[in-house]
Amino acid sequence: MAGETKTHNERLRDLEAEAFRTGRTLAEQGQQLVEIREEQSTAFGNIDSLANAIGAPGEHTITQRLDGINQRLDGIERILFALARAQGIDPDVAT
Repeated sequence: MAGETKTHNERLRDLEAEAFRTGRTLAEQGQQLVEIREEQSTAFGNIDSLANAIGAPGEHTITQRLDGINQRLDGIERILFALARAQGIDPDVAT
């Protein structure tokens, strides 16, 4: 009888230890989920900010907006090159 009680108590201790480890693991995973949600929220906010900076939502696709920005930058580059040449600076040599 004493042997059965000892075995029963050891089994209870093992179960309590396992429950504690499981609880700790769940708490850690819960914290990881919170961090993932925060990262997703930040990422979606960044995407929204980028889309708003590029143009009005729904107006054009992001690819069309980026193409428009590239065209404007090409125009600005041509203007800067012309200004540099007017100042006697060779823009192909200047870095």
